[in-house]
Amino acid sequence: MDRATDVRLAQCFIAVDDHDKALAFYCDVLGFEVRNDVGFEGMRWVTVGSPEQDVEIVLEPPAASPDASPADKQAMAELLAKGMLRGVNFTTTDCDALFERVRAAGADVLQEPVDQPYGMRDCAFRDPAGNMVRFLERPAD
Repeated sequence: MDRATDVRLAQCFIAVDDHDKALAFYCDVLGFEVRNDVGFEGMRWVTVGSPEQDVEIVLEPPAASPDASPADKQAMAELLAKGMLRGVNFTTTDCDALFERVRAAGADVLQEPVDQPYGMRDCAFRDPAGNMVRFLERPAD
């Protein structure tokens, strides 16, 4: 059996209902860069990522499959509007400073910075589409 050391995360997907608002959040507020912007069959996928790392986030429409039924697309849009779809966790070296920057940009605050019993300091927001975005600061070594 091969070692898994050559397996790395390349992309994760986040559903968004307005790519322009999502880009303003992920690029203008968080400092990510756009790596790809693709349209297909009336849908759009925009890939963003931190200049500090290779992992990419694909901002995709809810129920992005062209084979999704209208009922499935509606159900996904409703779940997104309620903030019920999964979000993403990021690490940062300064949770408090990042919290202030994101809050000042008008993001919906879910949790102010707090020291967690498992050693992390973290805070959480909703992105413009309603996805939870959490920022974790690892304890100093």
